[in-house]
Amino acid sequence: MKAYLYSQYGNADVLQYKEIDKPMPADNEVLVRIYASTVSAGVIWVRKGEYPNSKLFTFLLRMHFGISKPKTNILGIEFAGIIEAVGKNVYYFQKGDKVFGTTTGLKTGAYADYVCVPEKGKHNIIARMPRGISFEQAAALPVGGMTALSILKKANIKARQSVLIYGASGSVGTYAVQIAKYFGARVTAVCSGKNIQLVRSIGADEAIDYTIQKDGLSNEQYDIVFDAVGKIPQAFIKPILKPSGTFCSINSLTEEKLSYIHELLNMVDEQKLKVVIDRTYSFVQLTEAHKYVEKGHKRGNVVICH
Repeated sequence: MKAYLYSQYGNADVLQYKEIDKPMPADNEVLVRIYASTVSAGVIWVRKGEYPNSKLFTFLLRMHFGISKPKTNILGIEFAGIIEAVGKNVYYFQKGDKVFGTTTGLKTGAYADYVCVPEKGKHNIIARMPRGISFEQAAALPVGGMTALSILKKANIKARQSVLIYGASGSVGTYAVQIAKYFGARVTAVCSGKNIQLVRSIGADEAIDYTIQKDGLSNEQYDIVFDAVGKIPQAFIKPILKPSGTFCSINSLTEEKLSYIHELLNMVDEQKLKVVIDRTYSFVQLTEAHKYVEKGHKRGNVVICH
């Protein structure tokens, strides 16, 4: 099978397109033929071995993925595809099922033609794809969707609260806008001027162009301020947060839960949540996709079609 390997941290050119052996599923695993994966900010950090603007998170990243070089040689966290084979101890899934999920904590990633995924992993998730959702949409749902949902739940979001989302046009941000609206909040989205129409189209009640706000973001105060990109200036936070309000950031630990996936799919089914896709690249254009995402201007998600 074809896969992108990397043996050292660095820029997008460390990804090498090669032919390797097709994996065989263990007794508790399914073999998935991958039809779509994604390029996220998180994958960029892992490829570089560096978390932006944080020595602590860079240290934790290296502790998990490898101190001097990567422990695993295939990147790619999200996937969607069709099960081609199942291990003898797999009971919930069967050959031919359309599935999607993550490779978090596994020894290999989704930048390959195939991946073996445990039916019940300790860190990753896998679920059946619902009808009416494409491989591209399914692949782009788990990480951004679960991150936004997890953080907003920890912030104890409630109906009729005011929520400001900084970086609202990115992957986590577009999900956060819609999820906050789903919970009944009033949402103010902060993004660049070119993305104002986008965030309004997915439900934002108000939108602020951060490029023209030099001294602060707003004259209002909010119950929740969610930094969805980890870049909000510290001086901007206190003036816009209510005394009893909650500040939350993507720079926090989150976890993947199958229950989160089911909640997200319920929102999709109710047409309250949609996957925003900026660009789609072919598998052989993966390096180009990484370079685009690394510029930091993507809208929603960038998808790789295998």
